Amino acid sequence: MVERAKNITADINNISFNYAKTSIFEDFSLEIPNGISLGILGGNGSGKTTLIKLIAGLEKAKKGNIKLFDTNLTNTIRSKIGYMPQQNALYNDLTVLDNVDFFSRMYGINKKSHRSKAIENVLKTVDLWERKNDSISTLSGGMQRRASLACVLVHEPEFLLLDEPTVGLDPDLRVSFWEYFNKLTANGTTLLITSHTMDDAMHCDRLIFLKNGRIIAEDSPKGLLSATGNPNATLEDSFIYFNSKESGGKNV
Repeated sequence: MVERAKNITADINNISFNYAKTSIFEDFSLEIPNGISLGILGGNGSGKTTLIKLIAGLEKAKKGNIKLFDTNLTNTIRSKIGYMPQQNALYNDLTVLDNVDFFSRMYGINKKSHRSKAIENVLKTVDLWERKNDSISTLSGGMQRRASLACVLVHEPEFLLLDEPTVGLDPDLRVSFWEYFNKLTANGTTLLITSHTMDDAMHCDRLIFLKNGRIIAEDSPKGLLSATGNPNATLEDSFIYFNSKESGGKNV
């Protein structure tokens, strides 16, 4: 058990959660190994964003528990997490640099020299160093997504929770995001990525199909494609295939 935990970033054990009288998860379990990109693909209302919030500690399960790095969620563990929500959590009237500086302080980078270097590195990584003194409100939507990514990367987290990170991005920028995500996992960072786009899903090391708070399939993207028995299947075809099996053979 100890040896297994060393290879697990997140251990989600029999959690249940509801909003008012609407059940989102019931006895839901999931293990997320270290150093992979795990994608969660599902329709609206499937539980993708709620799961991210539960792992980040922004919501609390009614029962069950979530362990990160074999430890219950604490402020110390939170410092190892980077969370990028669907909507930009940026201050529009502040500059790019001031936004990243604010988040670096929140994540506990208190030494000014360390903070300055970390901010410079991350803004160069997302190609915003030349725009560091521009206010967020003057940036394009794609640049704002890059600024959001900089805010969650500045403290070099070990576990990234990315909720629809490429939404609204043009194809070239989406490619650059995935090139960077692949570098992160190659260096041991774990990524949990929610999406409803097939392009994002194909980039993940492993992929989960989520429906109504239940995992209906989990494998590599290639494994999910081959399971259909159709050599020309797309991930959309695969999702429909597993959805049909879950629904007793009816396409719904």
